[in-house]
Amino acid sequence: MVETAGKLQDTLKWLVATLLLGAAVTAFYYYGEESLLLRVIGLLIVAGAAGAIAFTTDKGRAAWEFMRDSRTELRKVVWPTRKETTQTTLVVMGVVTLVAIFLWMVDGILSWIVRLLLGHGG
Repeated sequence: MVETAGKLQDTLKWLVATLLLGAAVTAFYYYGEESLLLRVIGLLIVAGAAGAIAFTTDKGRAAWEFMRDSRTELRKVVWPTRKETTQTTLVVMGVVTLVAIFLWMVDGILSWIVRLLLGHGG
């Protein structure tokens, strides 16, 4: 029974958050003659409130924990130096150029063979 009550509360929270966002977007366009800055600020405030409500649900807490863990993992990444990035980019560009030339040559040879087989020249 407790699990069902928790699911019902989460469903109601998601419903409230969704309705808040829908009302905020509707108000944003309904008050189109008002200052854009005020409308954006209002939209952001309501979106923040809807997000706060959504993060109190089970899935919201799981999403928040996932974001925290992702941030932790991102800090562990060893990013390449500028020199490594430049060298890798140049290698990739060189290989792409070589493959393009190879495919152009294969295409030319196959076209010549097809023309020869079809009797259109040689």
